[in-house]
Amino acid sequence: MSLEAALQRLNDALARLEEAAEHRIELDLTIAGRGIEVQALSEDRSRLARELDASYARFSTLETANRDVSRRLDQAMESLRHVLEPQDR
Repeated sequence: MSLEAALQRLNDALARLEEAAEHRIELDLTIAGRGIEVQALSEDRSRLARELDASYARFSTLETANRDVSRRLDQAMESLRHVLEPQDR
């Protein structure tokens, strides 16, 4: 094998190695980008879960207040009926 042929093979091997390294760098950047996306999605999910929990708590509070108001209205209507009933004397 001639020196020229050996150098050509070496150059070809170095070119393939460089391509592989560039491909690996692109792949690593893509993976890193995906990791950032996954982290952002995870943070969004956590934030949405907290907001949902807060909404459920607020709903529960409003539901309790609604029941209380309804009970008080029923009592007020009953009192008005009693006051407005004709008195048999």
